[in-house]
Amino acid sequence: MLMVILAGFLIGALGGAAALVLSEGTPGKTVTTTGKALVGGPFTLIGEGGRTVTDGDFRGRHMLVFFGFTHCPDICPAELQVMAASLGELGDKAKDVVPIFITLDPERDTPEVVANYVKNFGPEFVGLTGSPEAIAEAAKAYRVAYSKFTPEGAGKTSNYSIDHTALVYLMGPDGEFITHIPYGTQAAKMADTLRRYL
Repeated sequence: MLMVILAGFLIGALGGAAALVLSEGTPGKTVTTTGKALVGGPFTLIGEGGRTVTDGDFRGRHMLVFFGFTHCPDICPAELQVMAASLGELGDKAKDVVPIFITLDPERDTPEVVANYVKNFGPEFVGLTGSPEAIAEAAKAYRVAYSKFTPEGAGKTSNYSIDHTALVYLMGPDGEFITHIPYGTQAAKMADTLRRYL
């Protein structure tokens, strides 16, 4: 939950800074900015059946990417349900979007575990895992912060949890970042966002 709050503050701060920059200058003049968001990038991970999956496998379709872990008690399943519902609202256009879940817990989330987990949200979902190094690299590319901790009274060290950024990333058919969708966004609003870019 802490990561969700921190992500909200970060997004707000970036938006405020952008607004400040755009509001300065000559009154009555329109300011145009250009640039590329440094979010997303190449990844090489492991999918169902142990096959290697790269970001390039999804070229030509939009990617809807969420990072989490299968032992997550609330945020992850709730967000994946919203993703599934938003795709359901798109009708035929949903075929142009591939929903991708990338685990932040490769220690417990094997390819089989992740594949079985994402099937709960729909057959179109792709679940990915990999080595800790590959997961860390993908998370860094998407600016996802995460940390492992053991709750008080959890007992065994295998009962750990993971704090993580809870954003959904919409990537274009070329693999480039389009926008992010904050945690807590309703399915109808997420579907509206997707329609805008499809």
